[in-house]
Amino acid sequence: MPSSYLRNKFIIYGLPIALLMLAAASLQAQHFKWARRNNPEFDNRKISYGFMIGLHTSAYQLKYSDQFVTQNFDTVHSVQGSFSPGFSLGFLVNYRVNEVLDIRILPKAGFYNHKLTYFYTNGTTKQQLVETTMVELPILVKYKSMRRGNVRMYMIGGFTPAIEASGKNDVQSTTANLDIRNVNLSLDAGFGFDFYFPLFKFSQEIRFSKGIANMLGPDPSIYSAPLKYLNTNTISVYFIFQ
Repeated sequence: MPSSYLRNKFIIYGLPIALLMLAAASLQAQHFKWARRNNPEFDNRKISYGFMIGLHTSAYQLKYSDQFVTQNFDTVHSVQGSFSPGFSLGFLVNYRVNEVLDIRILPKAGFYNHKLTYFYTNGTTKQQLVETTMVELPILVKYKSMRRGNVRMYMIGGFTPAIEASGKNDVQSTTANLDIRNVNLSLDAGFGFDFYFPLFKFSQEIRFSKGIANMLGPDPSIYSAPLKYLNTNTISVYFIFQ
């Protein structure tokens, strides 16, 4: 059985499990309110470091070009993007501004699969699968609630510039390929929980990313002609250790 198949199965089932864990954390927050405090001075550090593991699902959102409604494309019924799983690995640098505000940078490598399916009026379909490895640099502001025992809730927001690590996207097709740009920029927002342990702090976080850059490249093809704009939508769950 191919290793890529097992990896995808792990991500597909791992992401819902991670979301359930995050929901359970919020329900248990009050339970830890009066617990004995671990690492009571942890958040007083001006700069702290860590690493993170992320699971995500991502899809292209598209807009049709004016050519889509012309006679040249009357055989194309529609084009749809579908969510596909992936994962990311990276590091954390956290700068404490004050009691409730942090600025953090999370350099990471993200592994993405994006699918576009072309539906034709004769009932056939064709698919473009874009596999990319992106080097990303999220720059985020973290707004923290009051700590309750060994649990603290927070909200987070910012932006993420990204560039493709390989320098060339891998589009799987038997005919002309869809050209995709190798840079991206997204706006991020999310929330999470910090859990304090005697030797470290563990955070569970869910983050939503909306791409604001047009990912559609300039090279013409039968797949890019019906499209005017492509941007990314990503839902991620992160496990962060500090």
